[in-house]
Amino acid sequence: QVQLVESGGGLVQPGGSLRLSCGASGFTFDSYAMRWYRQAPGKERELVATIYSNGRITNYADSVKGRFTISRDNAKNTLYLQMNSLKPEATAIYYCTAFRLSTNYWGQGTQVTVSS
Repeated sequence: QVQLVESGGGLVQPGGSLRLSCGASGFTFDSYAMRWYRQAPGKERELVATIYSNGRITNYADSVKGRFTISRDNAKNTLYLQMNSLKPEATAIYYCTAFRLSTNYWGQGTQVTVSS
């Protein structure tokens, strides 16, 4: 059974940091590229960051470049998103996804709220 379980969300003040984690099971983690998406209330889902299977290639949305870092530990089947200098507009549910060819798995999401 495929599972992606996000954790690490919460309430943080503007300018603060959070690290999200996504634990994976039920599939060959190191064969899949991974992504973080987010969806804010009333807005479309946004692709935040991508990391390919070997961990050496990453891509970021312009809105988070230089502040967010995606990484993975294939030995632990875990994906991370380090978020620094958080802004209120980062408030959203954050989802991790695994994709390979036509297969795409999604987690249930973790809420991030940036507010003073």
